[in-house]
Amino acid sequence: MNFIRRLRVPRLNDKGKWVVCVTGGVLTCGFAYALEHTADASDFVVHPFQLPWSHGGLIDSLDMASVRRGYEVYKQVCAACHSMQYIRYRHFVNNFMSEDEAKAEAAESEVDFIDDKGVPAKRPGLLNDFLPSPYPNKKAAEAANNGAEPPDLSLMGWARDDGDNYVFHLLTGYGFDPPEGVLCEEGKAYNPYFPNGSVLAMPQQLFDEGIEYKDGTPATMSQQAKDVVTYLRWACEQWHDKRKQYAIKVYFGNFQFRTPPSFFLTQIMKKWSDFSFFLNYTLLPHGIQSVKKDYLF
Repeated sequence: MNFIRRLRVPRLNDKGKWVVCVTGGVLTCGFAYALEHTADASDFVVHPFQLPWSHGGLIDSLDMASVRRGYEVYKQVCAACHSMQYIRYRHFVNNFMSEDEAKAEAAESEVDFIDDKGVPAKRPGLLNDFLPSPYPNKKAAEAANNGAEPPDLSLMGWARDDGDNYVFHLLTGYGFDPPEGVLCEEGKAYNPYFPNGSVLAMPQQLFDEGIEYKDGTPATMSQQAKDVVTYLRWACEQWHDKRKQYAIKVYFGNFQFRTPPSFFLTQIMKKWSDFSFFLNYTLLPHGIQSVKKDYLF
């Protein structure tokens, strides 16, 4: 108690009090300013709903018919501005196209190459070629899109948080008037699902019956968005189905090979515990010291 009584809180002089007050005021104002502007930046952003995707379950596979329709949407709508620089035509084979179909699809594109005479020329695409880019360089892409370069879509399913739901709602989230305080410049569009102020350089791209599916599926706006999202999921995760198959095999394999040893080990440990209890609390107190020695050694 004497030690506690001897403790004294140092008193601040006028200068120290002034420093504490100013520091506290600055920190308080800075925190309030940051909190206010953080709220302003997210006032007009709508978070996407969680949709029941057919491939979203633990044992659900990708719908390859939807993947193929999604490629048609990409080819007829998205490919005019967006590249897929990591996808080759050979990736289509045995997924949603046969080899002959993939070869015919590749042959529709033209690839720059140098001929035997060293002259730049063009040739039909081959299975090993990447999907063509719509622009020759970044500057050309920015000049054609209001100063914003369209992102590559090869990994778009992973590039955004909650990728499938975000892309679907972004593609179908046009048609709303910007709220008061949101400036939408000419040539840009308002979309409440787009972050950073909800104003982006890409106008609405999907419309009802905007394209015609080869399999006759009605091409509503939501159907096109659903199919292209499924295609983008396949593009960034082509091993999606195999990953789930391997996970199931590993799970049941571990269950099959680990359960019997675990059961027998548990039984052995249980019996050993019972035997140890018997030695320690039944025989030893009565002076039979040799029993433990005979059994354990």
